[in-house]
Formats: sequence, structure tokens, C-alpha cells
Amino acid sequence: MYRTLGKHRLIYRSRMSNYVKTGLVNEALQVFDEMTQSDCRVFSIDYNRIIGVLIRNSRFDLAECYYHEMKPMGFSLNSLTYSRFICGLCKVKNLDLIHRLLNDMDMIGIVPDFWAYNTYLNLLCSEHLVEIALELFGVMGTKGKEPDVVSYTILISGLCRIGRFDNAVEMWHTMIRKGLIPDNKACKALVFGLCGSGKVDLAYELTLGILRGQVKFNTEIYNVLIHGFCGAGRIDKAQAIKTFMRRNGCEPDLVTYNVFLNYCCKELMLEEAEKLIEKMEGNGLKPDCYSYNQLLKGLCKANRLDKAYKLMTHKMEAKGLVDVVSYNTIIRALCKTDCNKRAYNLFEEMEQKGIVPDVVTFTILIEASLKEGNSSVAKALFDQMISMGRFPDRVLYTSIIDNLCKTGKIGMAQSIFHDMVEQGVGADVISYNALISGFCKATRVNEALRLYEDMQARALDPDEITFKLIIGGLVQEKNLSVACAIWDQMMEKGFTLDRDLSQTLINAINS
Repeated sequence: MYRTLGKHRLIYRSRMSNYVKTGLVNEALQVFDEMTQSDCRVFSIDYNRIIGVLIRNSRFDLAECYYHEMKPMGFSLNSLTYSRFICGLCKVKNLDLIHRLLNDMDMIGIVPDFWAYNTYLNLLCSEHLVEIALELFGVMGTKGKEPDVVSYTILISGLCRIGRFDNAVEMWHTMIRKGLIPDNKACKALVFGLCGSGKVDLAYELTLGILRGQVKFNTEIYNVLIHGFCGAGRIDKAQAIKTFMRRNGCEPDLVTYNVFLNYCCKELMLEEAEKLIEKMEGNGLKPDCYSYNQLLKGLCKANRLDKAYKLMTHKMEAKGLVDVVSYNTIIRALCKTDCNKRAYNLFEEMEQKGIVPDVVTFTILIEASLKEGNSSVAKALFDQMISMGRFPDRVLYTSIIDNLCKTGKIGMAQSIFHDMVEQGVGADVISYNALISGFCKATRVNEALRLYEDMQARALDPDEITFKLIIGGLVQEKNLSVACAIWDQMMEKGFTLDRDLSQTLINAINS
């Protein structure tokens, strides 16, 4: 009898093993269920196999069911299966189950592998659970898994992301002190974090400074440092890094040149910018849309609109580098200089050339139309945008509402506001303030108060401007009791009235 059962067990396991290897999950599950329902005993190895194939196929709910079924029998997963299970759960961010698995592993003395630890660390940091990540980081060494460069990189990036730069730098020094040489990924994590917060000198010192000769830095790291120094207005230092990178066998790429181009155009060093584009071409690098659009922005900023247009229609168009950003740049510049008619002509031209306007294009033109008091043109543009499937964003809606309120078209502004809400574009405090301001100026303070209550019902906190608008409107209507009540609410939020309005309110109360 025992010989027969053993034979059946071997047959079941052989069949299940074949299905697992070929990834036939349903067939493997069927064989496993037949095993458990027959007289054949199942063991830890069987559960490891079936749970393993479920994990590989991302069927985590079912894997969890089999795991909970297995535990009361005294079975456990091996380290590899546990580790793969944790990695899989990180993809679906099931933090609760990961925590339970780690506790179960502790109880039976099994430790996750480096891949599982680092994958979990990365999930925790991406979810801003850096304190938990730091605890796990501290535990790794006690479990015989000393953190590696990847572990440090993940934590350094996570700490930078939440602004804990001192801790990130401390961890950087600890990593080096332990004899771990940072790779380019680690350097990139630190440099991105520090440069993004304006700590460019520190980023330089910790990488090109102390690791010079130990790490072969890639172009991306040099570019971030160059961008950081350009952003800080320290062009000489940026140029020095470019020379250094070239001397160390790392040639500047298109991004490097574009960073310098961006700086030159912002500073209106337009001759230098043009020379840079020529130099790029001379070095075998083809300037892209971004390169030329930066030059366009510089020319427009310097009010050299004719030259900008000529650059776009002659040089850029011939290279196939004109896009919607190019047209938007010149259209915006024309509208700023009140050349709206030329801007509309350019709008028609881009459509004729097959360049489809985007929300930015319409926003520029609608705002310009409203500014010159041409609400009928603004409405026509708005309708055209909707018909093209280009839906307004919050910025455009708010701009339209604000302009309509300033020109006394409160009814139309209110209609646009309701349309904004119905379209699912969440109104923010600025949107509410625009309409509240319109109501208060039109002495429709009760409607402004309803908006004030509505924004709070939608979990939007009024800001200082909201309170000043409401209180100012109430004082005008001599509704002083409500004005004082709103003033109390304002002070509870930590805001104060400016001297003129508070004096006006006090005088009104005392009169």
C-alpha cells in the first residue's frame, strides 16, 4: 500500500513539476488540488513550488491563500520563495503582507536575500516611509546582510527626496568609510538631490571632489552638476566642469550643450547662444527642437520677434524642428507686446502647416482676447478648443473667470466656474478667490459667502486673500457681525488683516 502511495506521489509531483516549469499555472493548481484531496501527503516543497509559480505569474492573492493554508500544517517557504514573494508584493505595494512575511521569517530564522531587501527598501522610500526604511536598513547587518551600494543608494535618494540632506550626506560618508565605492547610480542619486535643493558646491565636493580618480563619472552626472552651477549663475565653474569631463574621456553630449544654451538665452547672451549651436553642429551633434526653442525664447525675451520668426520659418522649418512649442513661444511674445492681430495670424498659419494647437496656445490667445476686452473672440477660441478635444485646465479656467470678473461679466464667470466643476477640473483656492472677488466687487456678498462655505465643504482651506475679500465685502455692506465672525475664523487660521482693512473694520464697529 505504501509503495502504491509513493508511486502516486511521484507521478503527481512529476506532473506538477512539468507544469510549473512550463508556466501552466492552472494545470499545476489542478494537480496540486488533486494531491491534497487524495491520500498523498504534501510537504513544504510542494507548497514552495505552487506558491513560487503563482508569484512568478503575479497571482499574489491566491499565493497568499495557499500560504495561510500551509502555515497551520507546520510547513514554511524557503528563503528563495520568501524573497521572491516579497519582491512580487513590492510591485503591488502590499506592505501589510510583506510585514507579516518578514515576521514569519524571523520566527523560523530565515533571512531575505539582498534583492528582496533592496526592493523593499526602494518601495518604502518611494512611498516616503523613510523612517521604516532606515529601521530595515539597520536590521540588515544584524541578519548577516550588510547593506551594499544599492542599499545605500536607495536610502540616500529617499532622504534627499524628503529634504533630509544632512542625513543623506552622513550616509554617503558612512558608505565610503565602510570601503564601499559609490557607483554612478549612487553618485546620480546624491547629485540630483543636492543640486535640486541648490547645494551645488556640496554635490561637487562629495563626488568630483573626494571621489576623483576612484569613480569614472558618466555624462549624466557631469550634466547635472553643470546645470546646477548654471542655475546658480556660476558659468565659469560650469565651464570648468565641462573642460574636466572632456579631459577625463567623457565628451559633452547634446544635453550638455543644451544646458549652456539655456543659460545663454536666459541671460540674453544671444551671440554666444548662436555660436554654441554652430559649435554643436561642428562637433557632429544635431541641435534638437529644445535647442532651437531655447534660442527662440531668448530672441523673444530680447524683443527681437522678427528675427525669431525668421529663425523658425527658415532654419528650423527646413530641419523639421518646428513644433507647437515654437509657435507658442512667438505667439506669447506677440500677445505680451499687444500685437494680438499678428498672434492670431500666426495661430492660423500653424494650423495651415499641420501643427495642432495645444491648451497652452489657446490659453495665450484667450487671455490676450480677454485683456483687450474682446470676449466674443475669447468665446470663439474657447469653443474651438473644446471642439478639437483640447480641454481647458485649471489655469485656463481660472484665468477666464478672473478676466470676466474684472470686466464685470459676473454671470458669465459664474457659468464658466460651474462648467469647470462639472468637467471634473477641481477648482483650487485661486479659482474660488477670483469669483469671490467678482461677487464682492459687484456687491453680491451673500453669493461670495456661499462660495466661501462651499470651498470649505470641499476641504479647501481659505487663504489670507479669501478672508480679506469676504471681510472687505461685508464691511462695504455694513454687515459687521458676520465680518467680525469671519475675522475670528481668520485669526484661528493664523492670518491677520492688513492695517488699512482692520482700521476700516474697527472704525465701522465704533461708528
